Amino acid sequence: MSDVKPDPIDSLTRHAPFSGLPHVLRSALAPKLARVVLEQGVVLFEKGAPLAGLYVVETGGLDIETGHADLVSHRGPGDIMGERGLLRDGNALLTARAAEPSELVVVPREAFLDLMEQSDEIARWFARARPTAQGDDGPYATGLTALQVSDLMTATPITCTPDATVKDVARLMRDNVISSVVVMEGARLAGIITVRDLANKVLAEGLGGDIRVAQVMTPDPVTIEPGRLGLDALMLLSELKVNHLPVAQGGRVLGMIGKTDLFRQQAATASHMVADIASADTAEDMAHVMERVPMLLVQLVQAGVRPQSITRRITDITDAITRRLLRLAEQPLGPAPVPYLWAACGSQGRREQTGVSDQDNCLIIDDSVLPEHDAYFAALAKYVSDGLNTCGFFYCPGDMMATNPRWRQPRRVWRSYFARWIAQPDTEAQMLASVMFDLRAIAGENALFDDLQAEVLASARKNSIFVAHMVSNSLKHTVPLGLLRGFALIRSGEHKNTIDLKHSGVVPVVDLGRIYALLGSLEVAGTRERITGARAGAVISESGARDLLDAYDLIAETRLRHQAARIRAGRSPDNFMAPADLSDLERNHLRDAFMVVKTMQSAIAQSRGAPG
Repeated sequence: MSDVKPDPIDSLTRHAPFSGLPHVLRSALAPKLARVVLEQGVVLFEKGAPLAGLYVVETGGLDIETGHADLVSHRGPGDIMGERGLLRDGNALLTARAAEPSELVVVPREAFLDLMEQSDEIARWFARARPTAQGDDGPYATGLTALQVSDLMTATPITCTPDATVKDVARLMRDNVISSVVVMEGARLAGIITVRDLANKVLAEGLGGDIRVAQVMTPDPVTIEPGRLGLDALMLLSELKVNHLPVAQGGRVLGMIGKTDLFRQQAATASHMVADIASADTAEDMAHVMERVPMLLVQLVQAGVRPQSITRRITDITDAITRRLLRLAEQPLGPAPVPYLWAACGSQGRREQTGVSDQDNCLIIDDSVLPEHDAYFAALAKYVSDGLNTCGFFYCPGDMMATNPRWRQPRRVWRSYFARWIAQPDTEAQMLASVMFDLRAIAGENALFDDLQAEVLASARKNSIFVAHMVSNSLKHTVPLGLLRGFALIRSGEHKNTIDLKHSGVVPVVDLGRIYALLGSLEVAGTRERITGARAGAVISESGARDLLDAYDLIAETRLRHQAARIRAGRSPDNFMAPADLSDLERNHLRDAFMVVKTMQSAIAQSRGAPG
């Protein structure tokens, strides 16, 4: 067997997207490539350091780490590294360390950026939003095929007249932190002038700042309509070999879109956000990552991704923030004096978060904890809860957070809580048990919760009085159906003539799922998983489960579509939707879904004898 290694270009073009390079681009790229050989443990690049180029693993493997050596992922032969940093500011977002002896092909930074300009295929590949590890939605997570130009463009672009001087335009670009200006002659689009024009047509030619824009602009530029896809814009930019396109419709300029807008969309996926969070050093850094979540929600809704996959991805981001905050808290506080578990309840516990969420969490601490240790855990809870609030997860109005000493207790106290709630199911006990049955371990010692959860479920199921009270409590959330199958709307206040798609929509189904989990001793926390488990365990019928799942999906989808519509309109997402915004067909389907939920509520009330 020959030990002669293939030329770097031959090795590179074995892997997508380089395998389809045209001969002319392949020949031009070949002499620019280099090969890097690493021994085990050697760092290829460090977080924050300038990247020499794009790296493609040839042999071996590398660990991708945060700045604190926390393992994020592993890259093997054929995997690509460095593209996100190169397409941002040229600096590495994470650290790459050889996990074993490794060899890599390096595409120098300038050569990579040139390829992005010269090849549509390369540009499309690196601009696409890749699917997350969860779910099976595949290409539905591709941002540039899900979003329209109107979602990505910069609205109300900065303009000038053809008679303006290039000095005036340079100041406009500086003051507005932009790289292109639209040239308007009255209401007519006359041209476009960019930073590249100033460099190549003015400075490089030794011209002064007083020459007119009309002399150096690109006249009558190609435009793109706002309804076209982001991918269409990227392809057109690549074909024209330009970096900016005016967005126009009916002769009216509506905005500007550039490659930067499209490349930025690459970062708007859950997997990219989680990686960015894993390397964040402050809550403020994570808050900036969270700013992308509304666009992620819009992207996934428009792509037709199932509601459970959308809420799972959003919750994954919250989980990542929580874990990172716990890790950051240990820097000033030191390691925990005894094992603990940070758990989430509510929508995070069920993995059902949307664009509007508060925080519900608690600490379960090992029974070896001493009174003097509480100061540590109080500081830990404050650090994490404050950080979550900074990231947009506002403090729980009911103070159900680990910052409250009541919800920061040893395991034995938690056992006593549940035992008391089950034995004496008064109104508060029902409410607290409902919330706490949605607990899910986020970080720490999972064993502190696993046995406790199984024990509580078994004990609760045996107490018929407690079960009856839980059923009664769950029926307090009613669906918004009035007489003659009309909608029961909110009659006054800020949300008059709307329905609450959370408390009157998804929450009644969440409550049913919780009851089914209790009756079937199901340890899963997600509503859909609980209904599916109840069907498998014969807690509910096959037809009942199928109808309820369909109803839940429709209500959840309607809620997410409403939130996405508000985001696209530049407003904050909420849960209050006017049925008048729906078509007749959509209203009929939503009414049918609410009727299914109402029927299932009646069935559980009759079969379990809920007290009045």
